[in-house]
Amino acid sequence: MRVLISILLIALLSVFAEQHWAWWSIAVIACLLPLILNLKPGAAFLSGFGGIGLFWLVTVMVKDIANNHILSQKMAELFHLPNYILFVIVTVLIGSLIGGLAGLTGSYIRRMF
Repeated sequence: MRVLISILLIALLSVFAEQHWAWWSIAVIACLLPLILNLKPGAAFLSGFGGIGLFWLVTVMVKDIANNHILSQKMAELFHLPNYILFVIVTVLIGSLIGGLAGLTGSYIRRMF
């Protein structure tokens, strides 16, 4: 239950952080929340991975649908990917891994002290 709450909190706080600070501030959010909630390393990784993944997926889809997938198609061509959907999946996975590793870092910092 705490993992689901932390996933939603990370996603919601990332919306605020992305609007007001740099893009990497979402990793700080994903690090601080498991630190505050005292999550175990596995749960912290999952909460960061899920929270940032959810946020990144919604953000990418909103911006991608708004321009009729033009930018994602061009980027997929640039990276020699067969279609834009694969580019969106890779983008979301990279964001999710950043969030997961940030959450894991927060959990390990808590254990260190």
